[in-house]
Amino acid sequence: MVSFDWLAQPAVFPWAALVVGLCVGSFLNVVAHRLPRMMEREWRAQCAELAGQALPEDKRYNLVVPRSGCPACGHRITALENVPVFSWLVLRGKCSACGAPIGLRYPLIELAGGIAAAYAAWRFGFSLAAAGAMLFCWSSIALTAIDLDTQLLPDDLTLPMLWAGLALNLGGTFVPLGSAVIGAIVGYLSLWTIYWAFKLATGKEGMGYGDFKLLAAIGAWLGWQALPLVILLSSLVGALVGIALMVFARHGRDKPIPFGPYLAAAGVIALFWGPQIVRHWMPLFS
Repeated sequence: MVSFDWLAQPAVFPWAALVVGLCVGSFLNVVAHRLPRMMEREWRAQCAELAGQALPEDKRYNLVVPRSGCPACGHRITALENVPVFSWLVLRGKCSACGAPIGLRYPLIELAGGIAAAYAAWRFGFSLAAAGAMLFCWSSIALTAIDLDTQLLPDDLTLPMLWAGLALNLGGTFVPLGSAVIGAIVGYLSLWTIYWAFKLATGKEGMGYGDFKLLAAIGAWLGWQALPLVILLSSLVGALVGIALMVFARHGRDKPIPFGPYLAAAGVIALFWGPQIVRHWMPLFS
């Protein structure tokens, strides 16, 4: 029988998690690029069906097929060109076939996935909590990238994230189940209430439904007690970034700013350092 006791060693587990996290980060780049396009193809097919038109015969396209390629020339990326971070450095951020630039975002997402996994492994040790924290961070990274690109928070990510949080907390991995259930309910209804209050007052939509579901998912993972901190942090950072964009980047006030990345970042902060922040900093606001 094969023993994995060596993997649980504190000197080994974070490094193993780093390697796994880098590979998952590479896959998160695929998710961020393809999932919105998969949704768009599904919407087109549904519209054609409702209109009684023939469904378009699109080639198979999902998170696995076709193989990843250069957007400029279509060159299929080989295994050696797909090593996280290292390949980007060796290729100097360019396609090996046509020399088209490969954005810095790709290795940054890979690094984020690896560092988050390594820190979760170091923080929680070889445990279910460490695996859950990795999953939470990876989901947050993917949602952040998609929301920045498309201002969408897909149900295909937010809803499984919500149910995974409730499932993990069946045994109280992060918080008791009751706290997780209330967190999911309060997380959704709090932003839902703000959405409708803003819409009734201004006639405009201040946020999308995906934000409700993301905060519900965060509540399912971290419990209702973490929600005030998450909302405070995300609102503060979002306001500062929004002001900076308007002042320095000439970002018009009528242009929407995605709120999902700030919620996701606040959720990760609350996951790792929430109790310490509440204990040391929140009394300053009371």
